[in-house]
Amino acid sequence: MEFNLKFNSAGNSFNDKDKIQRLVGKSIYLSLTRLDIAFIVNVISQHVNNPNEEHIATSYRILKYLKKTPGHGLIFRKTQDRTVKVFTYFSWAGSLTKWRSTSGYCTFLWGNLVTWHIKKTICHFKK
Repeated sequence: MEFNLKFNSAGNSFNDKDKIQRLVGKSIYLSLTRLDIAFIVNVISQHVNNPNEEHIATSYRILKYLKKTPGHGLIFRKTQDRTVKVFTYFSWAGSLTKWRSTSGYCTFLWGNLVTWHIKKTICHFKK
């Protein structure tokens, strides 16, 4: 995605909404294993109800990028390890006085990373 790219809401409306909705839906599915396209797919998906030519051109740029980079993304390997492992993390980030915390988790299924989440929080306590 180009730096500071802003999509115009106005412009030539794209006639075939079904085509871009299918394309964006497939891109959303791909973004589960291709984290490098997750942000731009999120941006494009916000415009599927009223797409214009700029949105369809960007969707095609995503496809061209995917075609040129087939080896990128998460790879799931078949292993003998048939377990589910979950790791969690919590830290006050070295600041007990400001009440800031960082927490997260990741889940492995059969040795492959399948889910993860990290969250930074500022805690507010009433006295």
